[in-house]
Amino acid sequence: MRSSAVLALLVLSASALADDTTTEFGGHTKLRVTGRGYPGDSAFRDAVGETATDVLADVRLNGRARSGRWSLETNYQLVGTVADTLPLTGPVNDDRRRMDLTVVLDERADSALLHRLDRLWIGYASEKAVVRIGRQALSWGSGLFYAPMDLVNPFDPAAIDTEYKAGDDMLYLQYLRDGGDDVQAAWVARRDPATGRTGADEATVAVKYHGFAGFGEYDLLVAQSYGDTVFGAGTGRSIGGAVWNAELVVTDTQLDVHAQFVTNLSYSWVGGGRNMTGAVEYFYNGFGQRGQRYAPGDLAGNPELARRLARGDLFAPGRHYVAGSITIEMTPLWRLAPTLLANLGDPSALLQLVTDYSLSDDMTLLGSIDLPLGASGSEFGGAESGVPGRYLSRGAGFFAQFAWYF
Repeated sequence: MRSSAVLALLVLSASALADDTTTEFGGHTKLRVTGRGYPGDSAFRDAVGETATDVLADVRLNGRARSGRWSLETNYQLVGTVADTLPLTGPVNDDRRRMDLTVVLDERADSALLHRLDRLWIGYASEKAVVRIGRQALSWGSGLFYAPMDLVNPFDPAAIDTEYKAGDDMLYLQYLRDGGDDVQAAWVARRDPATGRTGADEATVAVKYHGFAGFGEYDLLVAQSYGDTVFGAGTGRSIGGAVWNAELVVTDTQLDVHAQFVTNLSYSWVGGGRNMTGAVEYFYNGFGQRGQRYAPGDLAGNPELARRLARGDLFAPGRHYVAGSITIEMTPLWRLAPTLLANLGDPSALLQLVTDYSLSDDMTLLGSIDLPLGASGSEFGGAESGVPGRYLSRGAGFFAQFAWYF
């Protein structure tokens, strides 16, 4: 599957690109160190010990070729990791993707070396239309932390490095109307990781219309995703210098109908001589647990939630959340961003302090410290593990990353 799909795409690309082809090359090298402590009652302690330290090195090579209206993009990654938590997470894989473009060169109990193609697509663009086929990224919706309209590989709200979104194998279409409205459509092909088979129950087919009305904008979404029918509507506009967004997504599954709602407000100002940007967001998750119990046995009684958590489509086991952050420009090269993600039902929260420092035009430092808050049994305090007296709890953690761009 890997070689035939890649060969077909490359042959198609070679036939489309002519002699007047222009090329662009770039990339980055990132070195990341993360660490975390685990309380005495943590079930993770049995697998990783009292503390865990992970080291990851990532080399990414980006290339794009253009010829007239045609373009080809490919992004290659070489990833090596030595990680105490590797037995819990495993290395990056393409088990669900249509094309298997990841090769594990070496894997041991606490280390792995792999290389992969995270982007491989050919596209055609006219004045009003765009067509792309292959591995690419797609982001929809206006959620700042939680994004129910983003049906393909949404970011974890607690993610620190969100520079690149993982690609998926899809056909993407966009048509721009004369008034500025546009229609986007995507067909994402996937495999069942257990059987390797493709089908409608694994795929996502979606159409989104983005339009303007008065001083505001709106989105309308219709999709079939993993066999479920999805409808969505969103709107956004400027209010007194702030930007307000809201979106409602309704999913009709085989068992029930679930609604998700997110609304946020962001505003920029100058305080104490420093530029600042603040954002606050409320998220209602209709798939979430009503009783705020997240043990494996409890999640088994909510299969729609359990499937989405396992696939990485959803990162919220509860029903009501509030998130907020303030980005402070300490200097033109240094930014600080305290962030809070809170489950209102527990209550519990994750407090983060993120820092971003530009060393030069092509080197940056990104870091954070985080502290889970909440009682045992809560989401961020540590859900019950199913073993008496043991919880899925994590202590304070840190993230440090150096990046060099070329």
